[in-house]
Amino acid sequence: MKNTFYSNGKLFIAGEYLVLDGAEAFALPTKFGQDLVIEDLENKEIEWKSYDSDKHLWFEETFSFDEVIKGSDSHIDAVKSTLINILHEAYVLNPKFIDNSNGYKVSTHLTFPRNWGLGTSSTLINNIAQWTDVNAFTLLNNSFGGSGYDIACAQNDTPVLYRVKDNFVEQVEFNPDFKEHIYFVYLNKKQNSKSAIYAYNNHKNNHLAQSVIQNDKITHAILNAKTLKEFASAVQRHEIHLSNILEMQTIKEAVFPDFNGVIKSLGAWGGDFVMIVSNENPKEYFAKKGYETILSYDEMILN
Repeated sequence: MKNTFYSNGKLFIAGEYLVLDGAEAFALPTKFGQDLVIEDLENKEIEWKSYDSDKHLWFEETFSFDEVIKGSDSHIDAVKSTLINILHEAYVLNPKFIDNSNGYKVSTHLTFPRNWGLGTSSTLINNIAQWTDVNAFTLLNNSFGGSGYDIACAQNDTPVLYRVKDNFVEQVEFNPDFKEHIYFVYLNKKQNSKSAIYAYNNHKNNHLAQSVIQNDKITHAILNAKTLKEFASAVQRHEIHLSNILEMQTIKEAVFPDFNGVIKSLGAWGGDFVMIVSNENPKEYFAKKGYETILSYDEMILN
């Protein structure tokens, strides 16, 4: 018997970093994601293969049920150790998927390049949670950690507002008339979310509660903007607000000061994708600077 599970990728539009302290996160599921295919085996092992978007096999390993039950060994391959750790935590939450099975043949298939940062880990965790019948937010917390907004995107086909408290997810409408002026550009490097969060925690100040309130006001202004001008203004306010908290330059100030439009970091600052708000098509500008992965709103976002 074969079972297939699928999860959406994600883009963090507003509320990054502050979501960890109770702020609302506004995020969009992407048309890109990852699936997980499960077939039965008879040898009390898990044969695992992971494929990139170009169908290249980038990880292959076989491990025993005993390894899943005991948990990972830090001396083994990092990818294998991480995977065993996730499966071990799933086993702790629901032992039946191991205890009642004779073995599994597993394959995963991304529909986006791994270095894009659209949720290689979160889509994997949500797929494993579906397969093993456990709560994906709990599995994330017990393995990788993080706010959980990416799990909300993995599970929903609509834009979401998300709060860490009780993993609250609200499906919202966001399909603006001006979306043809919104683009997403890959910055040619993957950002480390854990190190970015560490830096944020070191820069939080005594005005955190007020910062969260201000964030939520700006987030709703972005979500409810009726015109491109309103949207661009709210996006720019969000960048300035977080720039002050992080004590960092915005990505536009640091890299693209001559660009005629608004640029917003998405998620961890300094890598992955940025959102572009521009009256003119910005592809030529960014391509000349060496950034050739430029997607329109409709190419990127699940509608």
